[in-house]
Amino acid sequence: MKRGLIMEGGAMRGMFTAGVIDVMMEHNIEYDGAIGVSAGAVFGCNYKSRQPGRVIRYNAAYCTNPHYAGIRTLVKTGDIFGEQFCYHDVPDRLDPFDYEAYRKNPMEFYAVATEVKTGEPVYKRVDVCDKEGLQWLRASASMPLVSNIVTIGDHEMLDGGIGDSIPVRYFEGLGYDRNVVILTRPRGYCKQKNKVMPVVRMRLRKYPKMIEAMSNRHERYNATMDDIIKQEREGKLFVIRPPKAIDVSPVERDRQKLLSAYRMGRETMKQQMRALQEYLSER
Repeated sequence: MKRGLIMEGGAMRGMFTAGVIDVMMEHNIEYDGAIGVSAGAVFGCNYKSRQPGRVIRYNAAYCTNPHYAGIRTLVKTGDIFGEQFCYHDVPDRLDPFDYEAYRKNPMEFYAVATEVKTGEPVYKRVDVCDKEGLQWLRASASMPLVSNIVTIGDHEMLDGGIGDSIPVRYFEGLGYDRNVVILTRPRGYCKQKNKVMPVVRMRLRKYPKMIEAMSNRHERYNATMDDIIKQEREGKLFVIRPPKAIDVSPVERDRQKLLSAYRMGRETMKQQMRALQEYLSER
């Protein structure tokens, strides 16, 4: 049996995920592998480095810092989340990421990005958070229209949620057969067609496959959710989702809203901890 953790993205809705995984770590829940999409990657990597509390700590501390996120950094750099601050200043100096603990932890960790030339997902196992590893995490979380395309080798990439928002089937294909999914939308959520597609078509006109992927994303997302619900009912997946819509914007600057989303995640996981432990112990 291989135990897997799958983390949906959702920008600052990821504070819910941060609360969930912190409680898991505090209860010494271990997985053979984890995969994160967008915020699920950049926040979820702290599971492999075993640093509960870090995600909410640095987000609460720096959410109002103009170098971290906002229109100022978007205008100056092309990225609404500042690359230097988010991927260098914070993990290297301001709230250090434990690179060595990450490297030594045998749990596999994967990030999902989307190749803009094909519109297809790219799944990358990130064993070391070196310069290239951090770029894969950044690519996974680079939201279209407000982020620069991230180039790594022959890849040109943006947000992993476009290609595969919740990569359950991919993880099953790797042999993970006891999976836990953390969602950032409540039960009953149905994704609608992207309202800014005219802007997308203009800004990404060089990448018709990416435009197509973004145009159809809602259909693929909803089909994936139907499959998740079916597997959940059959006892093949353990799903953790927020009890209600999370009241945060993609680039939330209100500390209290971030803390509220984080606490929602903690409380939700505490309520489901016994059921999770039983699910993971079944053979």
